[in-house]
Amino acid sequence: MNEPRHAELVAALGAVRARIADACAAAGRDPHTVTLIGVTKTYPAEDVVVLTRLGLLDIGESRDQEAVAKVAAVEQLLADDASGSRPRWHFVGRLQSRKSRSVARYAHAVHSLDRPELVGRLADAVDLGSRPPLEVFVQVSLDGDPNRGGALTTDVPGLAAAVADRDELRLRGVMAIAPMAADPDAAFADLHAVSERMRRAHPDADAISAGMSDDFEAALRHGSTHVRVGTALLGRRAPVFG
Repeated sequence: MNEPRHAELVAALGAVRARIADACAAAGRDPHTVTLIGVTKTYPAEDVVVLTRLGLLDIGESRDQEAVAKVAAVEQLLADDASGSRPRWHFVGRLQSRKSRSVARYAHAVHSLDRPELVGRLADAVDLGSRPPLEVFVQVSLDGDPNRGGALTTDVPGLAAAVADRDELRLRGVMAIAPMAADPDAAFADLHAVSERMRRAHPDADAISAGMSDDFEAALRHGSTHVRVGTALLGRRAPVFG
């Protein structure tokens, strides 16, 4: 890792953590209740290693092919690291059914379950892999646009029940992306309402994955517990992965 890039990541991580702290203070929340996920899609394994050594262990990827290669590269780079710190990988992109088995091999959590067939495929993949339960967020569509992923709010209870019925999966809560050109406060207020309804049926499913680089302050005002930050953390430099 070259020194200028290391310095960039140190500064960016500090700035993002400061924004989270300020937003939590304004909302009367404890920043320790917020999980920062560094979304490193298109960025190299070396960046992940630096972030891990800086204490950011939650790492997000959105494409399985890239994630598989990156997970292996990070493991190799950290092979001699005696600290034992290793990333927790979050799959945050749209999940293709045929990629379920692959994702279940490395992911700590999947944030984008949005249709029934994924429940069985992920659960079966976990069972085949003899691994601990996979954490799952049900992705909610806040605008009904089928091209952006997410289940309609009317379909969320059924999906949540299906996940909760599988011992191989752990229902964590809901995830959403604010619709383009929408008021993020209104969007995340709607998501919070969906979360509240889910919690009435599944009290332990109290997590909300919401907020990215440009809008996570609004998400934190409405109860987000997991923010997925890419650009504000990694910058806009030319990516390594295509």
